[in-house]
Amino acid sequence: MNMLGEKTPKTARGRRTLRKILDAAELEFGARGFHEASVASITANAGVAQGTFYIYFDSKERLFGALVGDLGLRLRAYLHDAVDGADSRIEVERRGLRSFIEFVREHGNLYRIVMECQFVDPEAFRAYFMDFADAYQDGLDRAVADGEVRPGETEGRSWALMGISLFAGLRYGIWEPGRDVAPVVDSITDMIDRGLRPEGRQP
Repeated sequence: MNMLGEKTPKTARGRRTLRKILDAAELEFGARGFHEASVASITANAGVAQGTFYIYFDSKERLFGALVGDLGLRLRAYLHDAVDGADSRIEVERRGLRSFIEFVREHGNLYRIVMECQFVDPEAFRAYFMDFADAYQDGLDRAVADGEVRPGETEGRSWALMGISLFAGLRYGIWEPGRDVAPVVDSITDMIDRGLRPEGRQP
């Protein structure tokens, strides 16, 4: 999802400047919330002039929506790398869940920013989850075709599995970031395996 449109930087220097702004915005919005955050503080922490900000964004609202899109892209890339090479769909689920919790621990502002987005930029909020759901459903469809997952409707399954990760990330990524999640991940993965496993296939 590209929230910048024609303002997408074409040079490496421009992309580095944009990255600085987005990283500073993640910290500012996460710490203070959308309404209390200021462009002046974001640009100061990014080390860029306020005028530079408006080369990339028309407003604080546009920056917020772009940040949510950026966090979604970074999270999906992180999960893609984490599950790459998994030898089964259930192993994809196991690695994906654990890696999601790890990402949340590294980006503690993720939940506050994304959840506030539903009031600041509902379109970006919806796109954040719809993009995840579409990719998740594609993966389940492939697993059904390969015989790894029992046949059936996959859209609802995708949203249900996303819900598991969402709340597991909240508890073990935000509320209990120091907890060993290995037993939790194993328990959740076992439940998912039993729910998706084709009839007659042994674990």
